[in-house]
Amino acid sequence: MRTYQNNQDFRDCITPLIEKYPDNTVKIKDLDTLRSEGIDNLIYTYVFGDNANLKKQSAWLIRDLARCTGVTSASIQKIYDASAQGVYANKTVPAINIRGLTYEVARAVFRAAIKNQVGPFIFEIARSEIKYTEQQPEEYATCVLAAAIKEGYQGPVFIQGDHFQVSSKKYATDPQGEIGGLKKLIKDAIEAGFYNIDIDASTLVDLSKPTVEEQQKENARITAELTAYIRGLEPKGITVSVGGEIGEVGKQNSNPEELRAFMKQYNSFLKQGLKGISKISVQTGTKHGGVVLPDGSIAQVSLDFDTLKVLSDIARKEFKMAGAVQHGASTLPDNAFDKFPAVGTAEVHLATGFQNIIYENQQFPKELLKAIDEHLIKNHSDERKAKDTEEQFIYKTRKKGFGPFKKQMWDLSPDKLGSITKALEDKFVFLFQKLNVGNTNELVDRIMR
Repeated sequence: MRTYQNNQDFRDCITPLIEKYPDNTVKIKDLDTLRSEGIDNLIYTYVFGDNANLKKQSAWLIRDLARCTGVTSASIQKIYDASAQGVYANKTVPAINIRGLTYEVARAVFRAAIKNQVGPFIFEIARSEIKYTEQQPEEYATCVLAAAIKEGYQGPVFIQGDHFQVSSKKYATDPQGEIGGLKKLIKDAIEAGFYNIDIDASTLVDLSKPTVEEQQKENARITAELTAYIRGLEPKGITVSVGGEIGEVGKQNSNPEELRAFMKQYNSFLKQGLKGISKISVQTGTKHGGVVLPDGSIAQVSLDFDTLKVLSDIARKEFKMAGAVQHGASTLPDNAFDKFPAVGTAEVHLATGFQNIIYENQQFPKELLKAIDEHLIKNHSDERKAKDTEEQFIYKTRKKGFGPFKKQMWDLSPDKLGSITKALEDKFVFLFQKLNVGNTNELVDRIMR
């Protein structure tokens, strides 16, 4: 991969591949060369180039080329409406957080999806991840679309804002400023092609209140306000899939009373006639990143699948949603994943496990890993809890190595990248099979049409 150095260099390399028309649309002249090298250089120029104009041109061209090759950013709303209507059942949509090597990891996802004829799968990035991985929504979406072009994928691509979360601390001192910042992020995300947004105002749940409805009231009010804001930004013909959350991940498990109380409040605050949320995130015993033991390994946790089933059933039958969403699942044991579709889980979020596959791969350079760990110790030691061992601290903060060391990771040799992405691809294949989303291309095509 390389960056285009100037306008002439850009034109010399791109002109043989495409034909540009006066209305600014393009036609591909040499698809093979585009996929073999052109798209690599375009995405590398966009992410790492110094020339602002060339970066802009590269992003625009990638998006138009995606359209030309049958790739479109899409909302999963119709799929989830179909689930609520009983068109399909016992299939859990994987939502994959990519923190680093986004282009290469997304390629591995698409390869696994093509092999298994997977229809519904989501690429996502959380509000917090956007910051520490140094990936704004436009960059993330552009990397995903470029990966689709590279691998020859055709069809809808579902890109999601995960945990677009309200900071309770900032909200307490400056509620307008905090919600204003979240609205700006939502606007940027939708403009980038994020047609799926998970609002997380569960941080505002106040358990000191005497009734469950009062505890959930502010969560419901802000979720309704942001839903209405999203509806006002939707491109023509797009209904953004919006998610809500009733239980903060890592806290106490959710229950039916909380779900019903939240939905009662949410529906009362939502302007009449507006489409509501399509799914609800709940807490059933997991924690983001897993529970880290003193030696840096991950403890086995007990997930409450009975609660997940009950809440998914209520979400579908009483509130016409796709079901409940499980967060923090990527570090669960392998034998847990086929239970998600069995209990009717609508969607499962997966992140840290993929990070671990990257860092722990034998081909990931030891000197680079050492440099990352030294950076974390130097710059993030204030995040270390008094009782944390060094292994626990490193594990919990390694996610913050992806931003500062982004270019070094992208510049790994092909053999090293190949080893890492093959391990990831194998994991994606496993998850697609366990979550029962293989051979769903025709289902998704039928629903989306």
